[in-house]
Amino acid sequence: MSAAPQAKRQRYGGPAGAGVPALDDLAGDWLPAGDLAHLPTLRNQWGQGHVNRDLTSLSWLAFAPYSGGYHTGVLRIDGEPLAAERMRWSPWGVQRTAARGPLTVRTEVRMGYERSRVLWRITLHNSSGRARPAAVEQELLAMFAHHETDWGWLYGTPWNSGHHHDFYAIERLRSEVLAARPRQVQTLPHGERWVRLGSPRIPGIQRDEDSAPMLLESELPDHSAPDSGRVRAPGAPCLVRGLRVLRADGTAAPVGDPAAAYTVRAGTDLRIATVALAAGDALGLEVRVDQAAVSGVIATHGNHPDSAQLALADGRVCLRIGGEYVVAAEPLPVGSWHRLAVRVGEEGAELSVDGAVAGHTDPWWGGQRWTATAADGAVLVEDLHSPARSAYAFATAPDALTARGARAVARWDLLLAPGETRELGFVLDIGDSPEEVRWTAATTADAFDVAFEQIAERWRDTWRQAFTPGGPEFSGYLPTLVTADADLARTYYLGALLAVYLRNTRVSRTGPVFLTGGPRLGPTTTFFWDQSEFARTAAMLEPAGMRAWILAALGQPYDHCHSFDTYNRLPVGNHYAANDHALFRTVTAYVAVTGDTGLLGQSAGGRSVLDHLRAMAYRPRGRRAAFGEGVLVDLGRDAWELLECVPNYRDAVVSFNAGYAGMLRSLATLLDLLGEPAEAASARADGDELARAVLGQYAGEGRWRIAHPEGSDVIGHCLDFALVAADLAGDLPREHREQMVDFVSGRLLDGDWMRALDPRDPVAPLSDRPDHGAAGAFAAWPGATAYGLCRLGRPDIAAGLLRRAHRTTSGGLWGQAMEVTAEGTYRVAERGVSNRESVAAVAVTEAVIAGLFGIEAGLGTLAGPPEGVTRTEFGELHGVRAVGFDLEGGPRAVP
Repeated sequence: MSAAPQAKRQRYGGPAGAGVPALDDLAGDWLPAGDLAHLPTLRNQWGQGHVNRDLTSLSWLAFAPYSGGYHTGVLRIDGEPLAAERMRWSPWGVQRTAARGPLTVRTEVRMGYERSRVLWRITLHNSSGRARPAAVEQELLAMFAHHETDWGWLYGTPWNSGHHHDFYAIERLRSEVLAARPRQVQTLPHGERWVRLGSPRIPGIQRDEDSAPMLLESELPDHSAPDSGRVRAPGAPCLVRGLRVLRADGTAAPVGDPAAAYTVRAGTDLRIATVALAAGDALGLEVRVDQAAVSGVIATHGNHPDSAQLALADGRVCLRIGGEYVVAAEPLPVGSWHRLAVRVGEEGAELSVDGAVAGHTDPWWGGQRWTATAADGAVLVEDLHSPARSAYAFATAPDALTARGARAVARWDLLLAPGETRELGFVLDIGDSPEEVRWTAATTADAFDVAFEQIAERWRDTWRQAFTPGGPEFSGYLPTLVTADADLARTYYLGALLAVYLRNTRVSRTGPVFLTGGPRLGPTTTFFWDQSEFARTAAMLEPAGMRAWILAALGQPYDHCHSFDTYNRLPVGNHYAANDHALFRTVTAYVAVTGDTGLLGQSAGGRSVLDHLRAMAYRPRGRRAAFGEGVLVDLGRDAWELLECVPNYRDAVVSFNAGYAGMLRSLATLLDLLGEPAEAASARADGDELARAVLGQYAGEGRWRIAHPEGSDVIGHCLDFALVAADLAGDLPREHREQMVDFVSGRLLDGDWMRALDPRDPVAPLSDRPDHGAAGAFAAWPGATAYGLCRLGRPDIAAGLLRRAHRTTSGGLWGQAMEVTAEGTYRVAERGVSNRESVAAVAVTEAVIAGLFGIEAGLGTLAGPPEGVTRTEFGELHGVRAVGFDLEGGPRAVP
């Protein structure tokens, strides 16, 4: 990787709302595309998308209720696509550039501000001393659907056949944008997959790692919302034998026992063996049905949404694969054996019955579902299965504009004089009305330069308003950090920018929300845990939105899910053990920052917010471990509910037990304020008892024991450090505090970032994920660790960590996981299903406010003196919108 850019040496900040660094200064630098594991994203206040490795195409576009499938189309110069050589991210758009001889091509793509709209600018420059002809062809695709449901973490994207989240199929199509011509690469599976007979499980996210446990491959639960409509298909009543792979070279190999025969019924779910299929290979079997017109699944290659699936539909053999559907013309004769096979490849998949071709997939751009029409210098794309309509219009009229099937192509034949630069612009607008999208796209294209520049200006204004009291954009504002420490300031302001960048004003019917991540996932989803990592900051910036979000979140079955779809207010995913602590922390931070105690009496999910706090804090009373001394809370055996990738991190872990102890004490403080001293004393006693039990798990040298029914083992994970330091710092003996600091400093902090798990931990080889394992750290962990270091009396080490954190952003903002590279640097991880942005990283900004300046916003400040100061050795904070500072109570005197 190239060296990370250093922050400019300047003084950041000024009087409240003024002197905040210009948004342009926070944009990324030009970086070699090869240095980026995870490519930049594109967002506005309504939607999100991903750039690809060519110069113009986008994937994973979503502006709820519109979601896009496949990709938006590739730019070709003289008939060939160019790979982006360098990329640059800014909040309002992404630039890509490449050279073809003396011809330099630079593109920039932006989303319209608060619009379901995308604008592209193509700039061509001839650096030679001779005229240079250039044939510029822009492919125009708009596979959008209007969908009111299926907006979970794994949200539905449209396919020619179906509507579902298909991670690997879209990722393969993204990688295909540099091919000389379009192909059907989504029909060629990657890697070993189980051959299954009968009813397939509903697939979740599938990863490309299948050689070690806990790496989010075939066992991850489905993270779609309950309105997705995805149900488990039944098995087809039939007999199956002769499973085999027919290789492209003519050889054959059995799958499983070659002599075995299987009876398949509606509830059959049988895994046979793993098989990899290369281009030209076929999966074959023999089948016999003894009833006419039966339906159900016979066999599936894997458990992925794009898996090749042989089935019967009213007696006819059919194939589903990569979003495509093929069905034989005639029913399968009953009472006899028949040979079925599906042959896969990059040019499509083929279904055969008894040696004869029964059907094959058509090109995905061929017009099965979407129809593109070119007329009057524009392109209209219509979806057959939903009201979605999309239109392309052009700032410079193409020399040729053609449409066939779902695909249109605009062509400009240019002759660039020596040293000449030419610009081309085009616009995509998405909606339900064909007349409206054509008109809005055309009017935007007619004033293209103005519209293009206004997007950046709107973003700059939004950024300024985030630090300005009384602005129309936000219901609150953030503190301005004034410091001569440019590195600390850059981390602080990039964290603030991340909150602004992931703030969406349309998807939630409650008001503005901070989305958790994406954009390959969750365009409407918020996780309880991630929200809590910057709860104070969020309550300062967007108190009205946070109040509405809290009531919506508490209305969810948070003891059964980890997040919710804010579009339809529906639960998503499996339970997280962090939920109680996360929601409690979020609610109390909001109340303490804003002084809005009226929230406690509001009803959510059939009970008051105060009673929700009681229920969460009192959870230990009903979940005492049946092992050990019976005081610790048993968090259960399902590792997916805790850290997902650390196999032994389950049962009575220290982190959330420390969190429960802190919750009980905070509840006691609140109950005292509300005039309930007896209940407060009981809650405080419970908290003290649990705190003593947690301290009893200390294993020395900064590590903690995990209590299991069969005994205990020791782990060195940053989550234990962070929550013990946050909630029990005052209970720790001095020696333990020093050892914890030494452990974090010596074993976890690493260069510009950190590792979540000590690489020398015995479980580390089984947990190489770059978010929670030893290969890197989750977005929130440096901020949470820095706050913990401050709580343990070491703000100097915390500040050092925060100063370096901005160098890991890979030219943009922080992602879900930052991974260590072979060179020892850190970058935003791409592998698996990591998010390019993760709102949890706003924890670095929170760590500055609550850690370095001590503005912790504890409940005790509602009746007592405010916590924290506005001036320290690290600089000054101006405009602190919290009780005791800008809000009622008066600011605390600064030393």
